[in-house]
Amino acid sequence: MTHWFHRNPLKATAPVSFNLYGVASSPAASKICNDLRTTRARLLDMFTDATCTPEIMKKAIDDYFSLLQGFIVSLDGTTQENKLRFIQNFKWTDTLQGNTPSSQQDAVFELVSMGFNIAIWHTKFASRLAGKENITEDEAKDVHKSLKIAAGIFKYLKEIQIPRLITPAEKGRDLELRVIDTYIVQSQAEAQEVTIARAIELKHNAGLIAALAFETANFYQKADHTLNTLDPDYSSKWRKYLQLKQHFYMAYAHCYHGQTLLASDKCGEAIRSLQEAEKCYSRAEVLCKEYRQTKGPGSTAKPSEQLFFRKLGGLIKNTLEKCQRENGFIYFHKVPAEAPVLELKASYGLAEPITFDLPSLSDQCTPEVYATFDLTRGLKDDQAKAKPKQEEEIKPVKEPDLKPQKDTGCVIS
Repeated sequence: MTHWFHRNPLKATAPVSFNLYGVASSPAASKICNDLRTTRARLLDMFTDATCTPEIMKKAIDDYFSLLQGFIVSLDGTTQENKLRFIQNFKWTDTLQGNTPSSQQDAVFELVSMGFNIAIWHTKFASRLAGKENITEDEAKDVHKSLKIAAGIFKYLKEIQIPRLITPAEKGRDLELRVIDTYIVQSQAEAQEVTIARAIELKHNAGLIAALAFETANFYQKADHTLNTLDPDYSSKWRKYLQLKQHFYMAYAHCYHGQTLLASDKCGEAIRSLQEAEKCYSRAEVLCKEYRQTKGPGSTAKPSEQLFFRKLGGLIKNTLEKCQRENGFIYFHKVPAEAPVLELKASYGLAEPITFDLPSLSDQCTPEVYATFDLTRGLKDDQAKAKPKQEEEIKPVKEPDLKPQKDTGCVIS
């Protein structure tokens, strides 16, 4: 069950010192600042650690977010904003638009940006695991779960945290609705790819497989349409991926729908469905070449050379030849001029996002300690007095596993 998924780069960020000298007026307050700095750095290290697992990642997330909430949630018993929310500046780049960062002096912006990267990491973890040739059942479950976790994080950020930002998301950047919606739908579609592979492996009913493939193709189409108003300079490559996956799974749907029709003694309609599968598959092949030739963020690979792609081509060819033989010997049905309209609805196997919840507030963040952060004293850090500089580029994240695997010929970023 070898899979290939397109991946955009991780977001990069500038270091944050949390040096609130003068404001943090107690040892406990200073410790919170020091722990924020170290837990943030540790979490960022996890993004590029090829040995990191979801369990290790969750521990790093909880350590940092439990402290960061001390700068976001109200700790003084009122409904007013946390007085520390706007004290620290954060800079983050974009997964699509290069290394020039967006900057906001807002702890919610940090929560959203870091959360976005965590979701991207889960998709990349799933991608690395899914690229293995001899993936085990447990590993397939991990791929499926990681993609649903990613969808859940993106959904949480979109619905709960992004609306809280004082400065609205810039058009076409990660936190804008069109982009984050695409990530949500893509994660769900890729999780369903794992379900389809499992259903085929266990030889489930062809009607169920056709319905799942049809729903998955529609997910990819929805994701592609969501991006159609973005600047093609940075969205074209991503859209080619979504389009080729849409046609690929539409080919799957017609192929297995053809098997269902043949089993119902509708051989002429089965042949026409398989012919439509061939048409969709050929279009997917063209899009694979266009994907390789299109410049833009993300990994470069040869999708049409992947095992999952080649196997479908053979399946369509063999199934169509079988239907044509049966029709010539038994049925003698006329092949319809129009392809069957697929109106398939999957009853099982649809991937729903796994709900994401923030960890509990750290025990260090008490109302008593919060009171010792004294904004009236002002920051002693020289940076607090410095004039804002023009945004400088931040170096991209150096990611692991950029070389193709020998057994798949696939490049995973």
